[in-house]
Amino acid sequence: MKRIRELLVNKGEVYAITPSARVHEAVQILAEKNIGALVVMEGEQLVGVVSERDYVRKMALGRRDSTEIEVAEIMTTPVACARPEQSIEECMAMMTDKRIRHLPVVENDRLIGVISIGDLVKALIAEQKFIIEQLEHYIAG
Repeated sequence: MKRIRELLVNKGEVYAITPSARVHEAVQILAEKNIGALVVMEGEQLVGVVSERDYVRKMALGRRDSTEIEVAEIMTTPVACARPEQSIEECMAMMTDKRIRHLPVVENDRLIGVISIGDLVKALIAEQKFIIEQLEHYIAG
């Protein structure tokens, strides 16, 4: 069973924004990087997550001007986090329970990465494929 630490090896850069940045800036980064969420950092401290869902629910539907509103007003907080030693299954259960798609990974109170539900599904499928191949080889003798 893979641990979250193993998934982080293949992950790229973590994109972050400050709570005082404008929502418009966050949306631009999401679009440019083709990602679904940004961690919100105040210095080295993780203070929130802002996602496309946050934007739609708190900005677009409220018809507010994203150039005037700060990220702090729409970010999700408190932040659900994973630990690097947790399993894929544990994190999938947490994400399903909390209905979130992005999970910051924290070790010793320090952000070390972000995983998405897509990362978890991909890893789980690869793991199951490997097990199936091993069973097929065993059966074939």
